[in-house]
Amino acid sequence: MRQTIYCVLCVLVTLLLVTLAARYAIDIWLLAFFESLQTHFSLFGILLALLALLFRRHWYAVLLVVFGVGLAVHSVLMLREHAASPATETDAGKSFKLLSFNIENSNFENGAGIADFILSSNADVVEIFEAEPIKAELQRISDIYPYRIGCGVMTDDCDSLLLSKRPFQTQDMRSLGSLWRNRFILATIDMGGQPVNFASAHLSKPYFDEFHADELSILGPILRQIHGPLILAGDFNASVIAPDMRDFLKDTELSHAFPEPATWPVMAGAYGIAIDHVFARAPLRLISVRQIPDAMGSNHFGLMTEFSVSK
Repeated sequence: MRQTIYCVLCVLVTLLLVTLAARYAIDIWLLAFFESLQTHFSLFGILLALLALLFRRHWYAVLLVVFGVGLAVHSVLMLREHAASPATETDAGKSFKLLSFNIENSNFENGAGIADFILSSNADVVEIFEAEPIKAELQRISDIYPYRIGCGVMTDDCDSLLLSKRPFQTQDMRSLGSLWRNRFILATIDMGGQPVNFASAHLSKPYFDEFHADELSILGPILRQIHGPLILAGDFNASVIAPDMRDFLKDTELSHAFPEPATWPVMAGAYGIAIDHVFARAPLRLISVRQIPDAMGSNHFGLMTEFSVSK
């Protein structure tokens, strides 16, 4: 019986770790779910391999533990690869706040509460994804945030929404590919005498064919053409260790806070993964990126980002 349990555990761990390691040999969208969760699955595989050792001490289970540790360590190294150096008080410039939040399209029962939170957030700029639940609250939201793109402005869709206390110097909204319409927003806003480019992106799920990689291949060239301080927030539906995300960050020279706050799944709390991101390009510096602990009925946690712009 002990031998049988040992064999079953080893087979399960082998299948799991080989699936995780496949990313180093092939790039295929079918592996996307495992790629974003490499740290979590590696740790799970290590635990199963250690459990197998309790039933039988054998070199193969030890090899699985070592293999799992290697995958876990490399996943952490990838998480740090494009991390920004922390902003300090010596980084000149006043700080500002950006609220970004996927509130979930079907979350109508919490729409009024989310609107209340937005109004009390003290954020300078707000980026909302799947914004339909707060569409009915936009009139009162406009008392604090009179400038907006989305939900009737530049588009009839109410998925991506950008709200600002300050007027837009430039504004743009477009589609990233053919799957979804109007899920990219770009606006330039004067922040204390310094123009800052605010970008908002909502990407498709990476395990739905090649759409996710195609959308990133469209987004990258757009961002490369932007000059000056840039901050990009969005629901990317993938971790920064996913291969297409790594290529995107390298190509655009964007960086992120480390560690990034977990945003999904909500039930995992702080032990989930970051699929909602805030990226920045110098001279804009990220001071902090914090998880909003109350998801308010959404299947994502929101993020509150404090940033500054060096003069």
